[in-house]
Amino acid sequence: MRAMIPEQDATGWAEPRPTAVLVLADGTVLEGHGIGAEGTFVGEVCFNTAMTGYEEVLTDPSYSGQIVTFTFPHIGNVGTNEEDIETVSMAAASGVRGVVVRAPVSEPSNYRASRHLDAWLKARGIAGISGIDTRALTARIREAGMPNAVIAHAADGVFDLDALKAQARAWPGLVGMDLVPEVTSAQRFEWDETVWNAETGYGRRQGDADFHVVAIDYGVKRNILRLLADRGCRVTVVPATTSADDVMALRPDGVFLSNGPGDPAATGEYAVPVIRALIETGTPTFGICLGHQMIGLAVGGRTLKMHQGHHGANHPVKDMTTGKVEITSMNHGFAVDRDSLPANAVETHVSLFDGSNAGIALSDKPVFSVQYHPEASPGPQDSHYLFDRFVALMEKHKPAA
Repeated sequence: MRAMIPEQDATGWAEPRPTAVLVLADGTVLEGHGIGAEGTFVGEVCFNTAMTGYEEVLTDPSYSGQIVTFTFPHIGNVGTNEEDIETVSMAAASGVRGVVVRAPVSEPSNYRASRHLDAWLKARGIAGISGIDTRALTARIREAGMPNAVIAHAADGVFDLDALKAQARAWPGLVGMDLVPEVTSAQRFEWDETVWNAETGYGRRQGDADFHVVAIDYGVKRNILRLLADRGCRVTVVPATTSADDVMALRPDGVFLSNGPGDPAATGEYAVPVIRALIETGTPTFGICLGHQMIGLAVGGRTLKMHQGHHGANHPVKDMTTGKVEITSMNHGFAVDRDSLPANAVETHVSLFDGSNAGIALSDKPVFSVQYHPEASPGPQDSHYLFDRFVALMEKHKPAA
């Protein structure tokens, strides 16, 4: 980890020189200690309120194009390992542009740790800054919205602030931006890894499969695929641009539409026609996050950019079909506009933080989706039942042998 460089003023007093800066589009400059990769990266600043799971957050492809600010002050204290990674490719970065933390990153203290967070960030090409009042930055985002910004890390502490301010102002932002090509799989592959346990980790493999699920990868997280495999599903993951004919040629019992980054309307230019065609086949379909938003678009709805987004692991959601409240993990900056949905798209889940839409189901097709992340990685496991609902839907619609 880079320390600040001591620099004496005219009185001989040694003041540390910042080795990283976060420059907001309005010209605000926040100085701190550089961690992770050196360089300059531009993105949208959001905040995440989860107290655990920073490695899973920083490898969630849905954060592509964003600089993640953690409100919990002690990030990095349990190090990193090779199991808590959520990108499908172990080698690829998730698309996260940077990370902002409060406290200096300490040496890891955990039996599972294999690498210091600083080294892990370097290896994945992610720049970071520590020493920032993250709660003050969070309060600013809550009041003014998620700003565009540049995060820059230089070991010599030399920054062209005017150029960085211009770069932050010039970045167009996430509206209209399709980031799925940065995170989707390059080719089709099979998935059979099941959920983690303390004795074997993720080493257990699925046995005989009762159902075949084709998962369209817009930036899918590993734990989603694990939970499907854990419920007796053979999973075939296909790239985001796969056609409806090619999906159906795989003879799926169900289709899964994954999470992912960017503006759903931009990704929908090529994804929505495919989803409409799949819905028409009557194949059971389940969408999460971006997949939920694009189902909304596919049935004629609209999506909206949110003021501060939802990013955390303690978001209360009401299941309107049962009346129960669950605590969920969320990560999205766009939402489905419920007022734009047709009559056959029934609202099934609602955020109890702000009342925004959190789930829909079609009354005339075996299709449902949720805005949040029921795979809970990181987060509570209240919503795992949704994978059981998907399996039950496939069981109901599975052709007789």
